[in-house]
Amino acid sequence: MDAPIPFSAALRERSSSAHSGSEHAGFMADLMSGKGTRDDYIALVAQHWFIYEALEAAAERMKADPVASLFISDRLTRLPALEADLEFLIGPDWRERIEPLPTTKRYADRIRQVGVAWAGGFVAHHYTRYLGDLSGGVFIGRLMARQFGFETNGIGFYLFHDIADPKAFKDVYREQLDAAPWDAAEQERVIDEVLAAYRFNTDLFADLAASKAARVA
Repeated sequence: MDAPIPFSAALRERSSSAHSGSEHAGFMADLMSGKGTRDDYIALVAQHWFIYEALEAAAERMKADPVASLFISDRLTRLPALEADLEFLIGPDWRERIEPLPTTKRYADRIRQVGVAWAGGFVAHHYTRYLGDLSGGVFIGRLMARQFGFETNGIGFYLFHDIADPKAFKDVYREQLDAAPWDAAEQERVIDEVLAAYRFNTDLFADLAASKAARVA
């Protein structure tokens, strides 16, 4: 009899096409290929702030949950870095100069909704954001540094100074996913929520592209 597929592997396999589709959305593809502008990058950073404000507020609530708390680490916290990036990129009045796009509002609202009492839903969004940040996000940071002449200011979001070995960190995270006490039905719910998170990301890139078109028209 074949050994059962670990949950983390099933999750990765089931979400791979959604992940790829999100990464290759037009706005992000342009930004990563050098066709995007500094203003495009700033627009992306601003939307990240609203998303991580919701996610890290949910993490504070979920620290009391016996399952969700295992995935929460201060070493992942991104909000202070995002705020420093926005101050560098926009100025000290950055809070008054940014606003969430429609998809960002829906995305943050969903994180807040599941982050109240559903550990699996919270972990789905936590997994989608932070493991992505520790994988492709590190590459994106280096790319943005080269394109726009940043050193560390402006790309702090992508720098994980407290995680010396991202691969080892991700391996432990996936072991925790495999050990989570979720039955098959709950695992399916978590996978569905991860897919929803990727759809939010893809839709956000469409919003950013539309916003850019309106800005340059």
